[in-house]
Amino acid sequence: MTISEEKVVSLSYTLVVDGDVIETVKDDKPMRFIYGLGYLLPAFEEQIMGKKTGDEFSFTLSPKDGYGEVDPNAIVELSKDIFKVNGKVEEGLLVKDKVIPMQDSRGNQLNGIVEEVLEDMVKMNFNHPLAGCELNFSGKVVEIREATEKELTEGLYGERAASACSGSCQGCSGCN
Repeated sequence: MTISEEKVVSLSYTLVVDGDVIETVKDDKPMRFIYGLGYLLPAFEEQIMGKKTGDEFSFTLSPKDGYGEVDPNAIVELSKDIFKVNGKVEEGLLVKDKVIPMQDSRGNQLNGIVEEVLEDMVKMNFNHPLAGCELNFSGKVVEIREATEKELTEGLYGERAASACSGSCQGCSGCN
């Protein structure tokens, strides 16, 4: 069996960025996903398409094919006041490189990284942490199998059912 649309794929891999190992997923606890449903970066899926169980892979994704270039407009200064609860900023909250879950004016969840803490302002970076990076993947296909109807409808972990996503990306925003 080869990797193609609607197959459950299990992979082990190592992700290296600028010579540093960022993530390692081992054979005994592989990453599982349904191919072609938008779980992974499209360019990653293109690189592994057609591979068989036991096949190894090694490829590099450019920033364009990964998490994009760094967007200077996604680095903003925010008033320290928005971080206050009961008139105080929680001790240890505003620390350089700390990831803080936030929400935009439309209610979208996003993570901001504290870049700098100033007297009245906080410089936050809302780019993906791997934006601007070349992503070097090497790994192995651990297993491939057909997805069940339930998995195609609900996802491997119930994530598609929770968002009521039909998989067509028409009429919902849960596929982005």
